[in-house]
Amino acid sequence: MKRLLFLVLFLLPGITFAQEQIAKPNIVIILADDMGFADLGCFGSEIHTPNIDKLAREGLKMTQFYNAGRCCPSRTSLLTGLYPHQAGVGDMVKYKGSPAYQGYLNDHCATIAELLKSNAGYNTIVSGKWHVGLQPSALAFNRGFDRSFTMLNNGSSYFNSAPLYNDGSKITFMLNDREITRNDTSKYLTQAITDFAKQSLEEIKADKSPFFLYVAYNAPHWPIQALPEDITRYKGKYLIGWDKLRKQRYEKLVASGIIKKYWKLSDRDSRAPAWDSLLPEEKDKWGTRMAIYAAMIDRMDAGIGEIMDKLKQLGKDKNTIVLFASDNGGSADEVKSLSTVIQKNGTPGSVNSIDSYEIPWANVSNAPFRLFKRNTHEGGIATPFIAWFPGVIKAGSTNTQPAHFIDLMPTCLDLAGVTYPQVFKNRQLTPLEGFSLKNVLLNKPWNGHDAIFWEHEGSRAIRKGNWKLVAEIDQPWELYDLDADRSETNNLAAKYPDKVKALEAEYLQWAQKVGVVDWNKIKSL
Repeated sequence: MKRLLFLVLFLLPGITFAQEQIAKPNIVIILADDMGFADLGCFGSEIHTPNIDKLAREGLKMTQFYNAGRCCPSRTSLLTGLYPHQAGVGDMVKYKGSPAYQGYLNDHCATIAELLKSNAGYNTIVSGKWHVGLQPSALAFNRGFDRSFTMLNNGSSYFNSAPLYNDGSKITFMLNDREITRNDTSKYLTQAITDFAKQSLEEIKADKSPFFLYVAYNAPHWPIQALPEDITRYKGKYLIGWDKLRKQRYEKLVASGIIKKYWKLSDRDSRAPAWDSLLPEEKDKWGTRMAIYAAMIDRMDAGIGEIMDKLKQLGKDKNTIVLFASDNGGSADEVKSLSTVIQKNGTPGSVNSIDSYEIPWANVSNAPFRLFKRNTHEGGIATPFIAWFPGVIKAGSTNTQPAHFIDLMPTCLDLAGVTYPQVFKNRQLTPLEGFSLKNVLLNKPWNGHDAIFWEHEGSRAIRKGNWKLVAEIDQPWELYDLDADRSETNNLAAKYPDKVKALEAEYLQWAQKVGVVDWNKIKSL
């Protein structure tokens, strides 16, 4: 009996420590930009991502996690716990004639940083792409972040801050509340984002308060530019072509259990030619583009490794949760065809080049799914999601329940012991749409969502249970059973018209609630 009592008393401190970890941990959210579902080593890729893979191996993979389909809406949902329309960013950062599409964070939302800082004493840091509004009220230093290095718009050269566009706009970098300029001698942007995060952690190392760190990489968003030594490691590896590589990634995803073996690999997008139909010089051009894209992800992974090493060096790693995701699927953008983009035709991957990897390779990034960034089919909205929390999350665990970026705010608040307020700084807040993932992290039952919704530029969807109703702009509804067919290859709309009507009614009710407007009526604004 004495021995048993001794063991209980011996174990109690460990239990208390675990509870303290859950009560108020450091929180790190890392976001990739335009990276597809199958672009990480731990999600089927051949790209070298050992640091992210380690987080997955020692943590949790959620294999049916969703973003909002594009950069601005996704970042808005992540930061606020609301659907993007509810926070004023239903589209991008230009005003589209409606409060739901005003183009910047409105007064009825609060960011994770604002609430953790004000209500739980967190130090707050953001490093990287911001892109949730150009109005002063929507900038990071006015939205709860103590330290901020931010890029305000959607894309930038990775080597300087010269404008990418000839439409009168400019890419602006901010250091806290002042604009800064990057030139051709500046460090590579991915490294600059990494370094600011590390520097900020160093500056608060003696502070006993917890911290919230949001690292929003621009990689691998176009223009595809990378360091020469990184490109060299991948040069020639993609001459295998997109057809064989899609199949290889698909087989790895099946073998790892991330996707079900009866989910088919969707057909190659009809706008992409067969690889074997290309001339040798075309294969070389396209192979080089994918090598540059892979190099960008490789360098981002190295930066994540540096941040993790910094956490360990400072003794902050044991009570820190790290969450990783991508803001949307791989991008089919053809940057060379965009009339507003300043064209450059220098050495591919260099500061003098403007390229994107386009439909054929984005089709690989999003394997096994259809379509791309901007679309609400799975290829546009599925994200690889990883959560790492030593001593709390079961290593190597997987969860297949549908979840969304709107769940990240309530998760952070739950972990920090903060209640979402009805009013913040005299602003009436819209109630949260997301649900805390704390039980998922603890490997406990989670009720999750009854339904999840999307709308972006006329592309729209609802997922309710295993049913998904989805349509692109001006196209009829398609219906899929995602348990049987997450690749969306077997449209069941004609077979189950009553299900289509019921889901459409629920979608329309949500659309009215959040302020969705017919895109054809506002797209020209």
